[in-house]
Amino acid sequence: MPNTLILLFHPNFSTSNANRALCEAVAGLPGITVVDMQAQYSDGVIDVDAEVARLLAADRIVLQFPVQWYSTPPLLKAWQDAVLTRMFYLAYQDEGRLLAGKPVLIAATAGNVPEAYAPTGQNRFSLRELLHPLEATAHRCGLAWQEPFLIYETRKADTETLQLAGEHYAGRISRLP
Repeated sequence: MPNTLILLFHPNFSTSNANRALCEAVAGLPGITVVDMQAQYSDGVIDVDAEVARLLAADRIVLQFPVQWYSTPPLLKAWQDAVLTRMFYLAYQDEGRLLAGKPVLIAATAGNVPEAYAPTGQNRFSLRELLHPLEATAHRCGLAWQEPFLIYETRKADTETLQLAGEHYAGRISRLP
């Protein structure tokens, strides 16, 4: 069974019904490790050695987060700056190159309706387009980009809808290469 690392970047996970439903759906699957990065690094100081070791030990990587103002939460950006800069600019031969080919999946939640993420919608761009910087990062790092797992209308979703989303998420993760 492949080792799947899910790094959850949610600034207020205790209030998130959607991200909690996703995590609960995969918690019992074999080979899954979920790390609540906000709880891990509540002070914002990232243990780069530990994060590099986590990435190198994983067969598949999932970055899970709510989209905030068309971007990732601040801790995810700080994590990228600290961990990926070291792995790919300072220690490429010993670390960065070892990630080549590992699949990476983005699991993003959004509070708005899908129609808001369209050229004529309130947000002007699709959610998929807003994730292009992460896709570019994956490409630069040699990671195998997977089609993102996206959930909309999370603030209005009822328990049944979130449970179904969790089941889809678990299925998607189990089918990662």
